Amino acid sequence: MSTLSVEMLAAAPAGPITSAGHAQLGIAVLVGIAVIVLLITRLKLHAFLALTIGSLVLGAVAGAPMDKVITSFTTGLGATVAGVGVLIALGAILGKLLADSGGADQIVDTILARASNRTMPWAMVLIAGIIGLPLFFEVGIVLLIPVVLLVAKRGNFSLMRIGIPALAGLSVMHGLVPPHPGPLAAIDAIGANLGVTLALGVLVAVPTAVIAGPLFSRIAARWVDIAPPEKLIPQRPSEELERRPGFAATVGTVLLPVVLMLAKALVDIVVDDPKDHVQRVTDVIGSPLIALLAAVLVGLFTLGRAAGFGRDRLATTVEKSLIPIAGILLIVGAGGGFKQTLIDVGVGRMILDISQNWSVPALLLAWLIAVGIRLATGSATVATISAAGLVTPLAADMSTSHAALLVLAVGAGSLFFSHVNDAGFWMVKEYFGMDVGQTIKTWSLMETVISVVSLGFVLLLSLVL
Repeated sequence: MSTLSVEMLAAAPAGPITSAGHAQLGIAVLVGIAVIVLLITRLKLHAFLALTIGSLVLGAVAGAPMDKVITSFTTGLGATVAGVGVLIALGAILGKLLADSGGADQIVDTILARASNRTMPWAMVLIAGIIGLPLFFEVGIVLLIPVVLLVAKRGNFSLMRIGIPALAGLSVMHGLVPPHPGPLAAIDAIGANLGVTLALGVLVAVPTAVIAGPLFSRIAARWVDIAPPEKLIPQRPSEELERRPGFAATVGTVLLPVVLMLAKALVDIVVDDPKDHVQRVTDVIGSPLIALLAAVLVGLFTLGRAAGFGRDRLATTVEKSLIPIAGILLIVGAGGGFKQTLIDVGVGRMILDISQNWSVPALLLAWLIAVGIRLATGSATVATISAAGLVTPLAADMSTSHAALLVLAVGAGSLFFSHVNDAGFWMVKEYFGMDVGQTIKTWSLMETVISVVSLGFVLLLSLVL
């Protein structure tokens, strides 16, 4: 689900690095994914190594020159680590500051005091939905993980009962609601009205998040009953602090990236002039890197200094925050490398070519095309952009509302069944301490529920609008 997919797609070669036919490419995809799954589940090989080997096998079976396969993999890995990896690192620093200063305790204690066991999953999906409105998916995860893990631990909840609603709230916003890059790109390609798409997107997103979040989490918790991974749970400070940050200051620090990104999105919509000075400023401060960096720098004072930390203690906190995420960075990066290999060998183009001959209703066709590209490349954004470009001619005779629904159908399809070629899959797996099978039973199925349910609501709206 990485937002880096836009840059990856733009950086990809004009043509695929192999001349293989559709059948050979299809076999290559299946073999590559099967190798990754078997190496991890049967041979217990580290996911970083499995993804690297799987990418090479994919390229070999597709008949691509091995030097170009290696270039594709390393390019995807580098781009993912350069973007998502930096966000994960900044999120880890902010999370450690929250934990060591007692700020995370302050948030969790307040939530546990206000919400009952019955309403906690609903509170989590609401929090995630609000935070996820302007945030990229990866930023939302790194901001919410400390809270999710602590709430599950302190409240003695199943991790799935708390984690799935939070993930659902983030994912629904990412795929269906502007100003996320996927929906915005689809709106531009199809020529839909932004305001109408935003309104209908929220109308579809709310019930979808409820079904895929609090309701599906009951089932997911029965299938996968695990405790939060101890190594990633923010620990209480080793010594008793004389004071800890206030609730308002702590929440304000966590929400600072949200505010900065939302400001950028609103200015982009209202101003829409790249030469405007205000827009140029918000484009900088509202970028994920700067927004999270600002939160970390502010957190050094509002969290660290507020808890009485000196310079040495702050430096130690930052240093210790980066150690547990080394493995996560490598795995997520390798997932980006595998995805880029899929794109460069021409799998996305294969899906587009095959789908041109499908004779199905426009909204369903848009969803199916996005599903195919999502399954093949692992990228929600690539699926959205590619599918929107293909179905653009269908919008020529559509009403304003139906053009907006076409955008939402594409967005719904782009979320279908995240698996081993999606960097988001590996982020969720590592943060929640699950194996591949457990991640498929929970995260992958949750994404599928979001995709199918949101399509259902889109089709229902098409009957009344």
